[in-house]
Amino acid sequence: MLDETLSKGSSKTNFFLGFFSGMALLSVIAFFVLMILVFSDKQSSPVVAKADEPAAEEPAAEEPAASPVPAISDSDYVFGDKNAKVVLIEYTDFECPFCAKHYDTAKKIKETYGNKIAFVTRHFPLSFHPEAQKAAEATECAGEQGKFWQMYDYVFAANKAADMSVDKWKAGAKKLGLNTAKFNDCLDTSKYAQKISDSASGGAAAGVDGTPATFVNGELVSGALPFEQFKGMIDALLAK
Repeated sequence: MLDETLSKGSSKTNFFLGFFSGMALLSVIAFFVLMILVFSDKQSSPVVAKADEPAAEEPAAEEPAASPVPAISDSDYVFGDKNAKVVLIEYTDFECPFCAKHYDTAKKIKETYGNKIAFVTRHFPLSFHPEAQKAAEATECAGEQGKFWQMYDYVFAANKAADMSVDKWKAGAKKLGLNTAKFNDCLDTSKYAQKISDSASGGAAAGVDGTPATFVNGELVSGALPFEQFKGMIDALLAK
């Protein structure tokens, strides 16, 4: 009877030991399967930047440096001494109201300094000023006959009077004693259109983006500044 009881107890014990051993083995297998799945998911998942991490930015492209203003050439009209210590190169639009204001300052500069300076006027006609291009051409056509600065004065007087037109320039040529047939042909055929375009391109490359713009020994001065400011710059350069 005792043996039977012991035999039954032993069978139960073996049953439970086998059951728990099997469960432990299944748990171990399940753990390793889970770890394999987790590791595999980490390897295959794309790397995503955290929301609070700023995205990498491309470095900003540097703006190209402005070219030096073109030096005085034989095609320029120079007031004063082209070899002077101080050189002023003006880019103008003959229809620009600010250029008309600057004209008075430029006139005073030329009267004050004479041959102590070189003063050059170059063209920068703006597209929204319909009379500016032909006004620039008129000064060049007059320059063929030695009257560039006289036509320059005449055109700015017309600007101030709000009376600008091709007929006005032709009348001015007659008033200035030019050969009108030659002047009119020059103006009508746009003989100097390319020179004016090249002038504007050179100014733009040097940093001109509006008129008037004046380079004083290569330093760009934008706008119609008072005479006193130009005087201070010129005097300082002459004193060096």
